[in-house]
Amino acid sequence: MKFILGIKKEMTRKYTDDGMVIPVTKIAVSPCVVTQIKTGKDDGYSAMQIGCGNKKNLSKSVQGHLKKLGNFQYLREFRINKEDEEKFKIGDGIAATVFTPGDVVKVTGVSKGKGFQGVVKRHHFHGHPKTHGHKDQLRMSGSIGATGPAHVFKGTKMGGRMGGEQVTVSNLRIIEVDADKQELFIRGAVPGSRGGLIFIVGAGEMELKPIEQEVENKSEENIVVKEGDNQPTEKIIEDVAEEKVENHDDQVKESGDEAKKQTEDNKENSEK
Repeated sequence: MKFILGIKKEMTRKYTDDGMVIPVTKIAVSPCVVTQIKTGKDDGYSAMQIGCGNKKNLSKSVQGHLKKLGNFQYLREFRINKEDEEKFKIGDGIAATVFTPGDVVKVTGVSKGKGFQGVVKRHHFHGHPKTHGHKDQLRMSGSIGATGPAHVFKGTKMGGRMGGEQVTVSNLRIIEVDADKQELFIRGAVPGSRGGLIFIVGAGEMELKPIEQEVENKSEENIVVKEGDNQPTEKIIEDVAEEKVENHDDQVKESGDEAKKQTEDNKENSEK
């Protein structure tokens, strides 16, 4: 079994070679990193915890748990086989290329919340006829049971809050995999709104790769050199700064001499 977490973006379309239009949903799956491996010996069951998304502020407990792997907004578990516990390691990354076009997957998400709705929208009741004495009762539910039991049975279809529930859609197909942008295009609609968390599970072997951490190394060879000059930019900046300091000292000295001369002239005028 292979799986990944993703963020739902929007629906778009793809074209086949013969010109057919395929409606697809775009899922962003980067970054997705293994944050914990649970074993049957220590935790009582085998599972893999992976992180997805980006969150600005994390509590200290979560920061200690992630061990500088990243600031993940979502942490979710997937069950794995007992023999695969040593196969995966903390810090491995799950890329979009774990799936290939044509894979059949099962997608899970939280459906859009629609608030309190009536039975026509919530349970697809056809409503009452407009005539034959049905005044102001076009969308009412009608009878809710017999009078004998003197109560409403559990599970009776009535108005209530609709949406906001976990929904799983099976037999969806991967149409395209964008390895550069780390995006999956799944045929049809998937549950949830834009920006919602999506679980994608399919059949096959799971392949993980370590995360490549790029470190910027600043060296003297990377210093920018001005055209027509063999001195690096840092040296030019230092020379300009020294020149400004010297000019400032000269200006202060000239202003002091002028003030001294003005004082002497005032003193002579007062003596006269």
